[in-house]
Amino acid sequence: MVNILSLAQQALILSALYALVAVGFTLIFGVGGVLNLSHGASLTLGAFAGHYAAEVYNLGVTGAVLAAILVPALFGALLYLGPIRRVQDEPILVMIMTLVTAVAIESLFLVVEGAGSQTTLVLVDGETPAIAGQAIQFNQLLMFAVSWLLLGLLFLYVNKTDTGRAILATSQDRKGAFLVGIDSSRINLWMWILAGMLAGIAGLFLASYGLGVSPTMGRSPLVLSFAIVVLGGLGSIRGSVLGAYIIGTLEVLTISLVDPRLQGLAPLVVLVAVLLVKPSGLFGQEVHA
Repeated sequence: MVNILSLAQQALILSALYALVAVGFTLIFGVGGVLNLSHGASLTLGAFAGHYAAEVYNLGVTGAVLAAILVPALFGALLYLGPIRRVQDEPILVMIMTLVTAVAIESLFLVVEGAGSQTTLVLVDGETPAIAGQAIQFNQLLMFAVSWLLLGLLFLYVNKTDTGRAILATSQDRKGAFLVGIDSSRINLWMWILAGMLAGIAGLFLASYGLGVSPTMGRSPLVLSFAIVVLGGLGSIRGSVLGAYIIGTLEVLTISLVDPRLQGLAPLVVLVAVLLVKPSGLFGQEVHA
């Protein structure tokens, strides 16, 4: 018999994580007009940084979260200041460079950790008392709460701060933004840093959700990000959140009601359908909340 409460719980938690995965990806495209194919590598870096901090250096949950945020943020900054800034007006070159970087990061971890390595990472243990026969793991509750806290702060940041308004202006008209004194290079750098931070914590959470920490764990989230931001509209934050909940729910229903082996099929089906029916997505293709 299908447990509707269990399905709803899984869909809500997984979709919140998916939204966190996709938002950084859509921010970079919305502001810079380029696709960051190293987004999955940022997730992998965040997961491994959190794992090393918690399991190797015994820094606890706080150390794991800080490491998962700071390491991918530094990676994003160095990537932009190094090769990306020089070719940021050439989307194809940016795609090639970020893809090469992603392959290099994955290869590095394959050498260091081994091809078959997969480490389980749990941030907190235990579960809540059962409500209507359904208990929730504290680990999942923490991920859901922090994911929505970060998404809420991002909404406020983009809409209520001067830097947020500069981000919106740059995404809409880079030349116009320059004329009013906005440094688009500085805004782009901040987007790569912010995207790295969000991707890193998303990688840590995905690893803790049950995927484990592995060198190749960034592949599926990259495809997932494509599907979500195309559905929501490239550059739309609320579109990414809505797209994440649509795809996350479809994913849970597919795994639970059809066949677990079809995991990952729902995002691909949605991606193809949206490209055929409404390529601009639900909310268009500029950064907006």
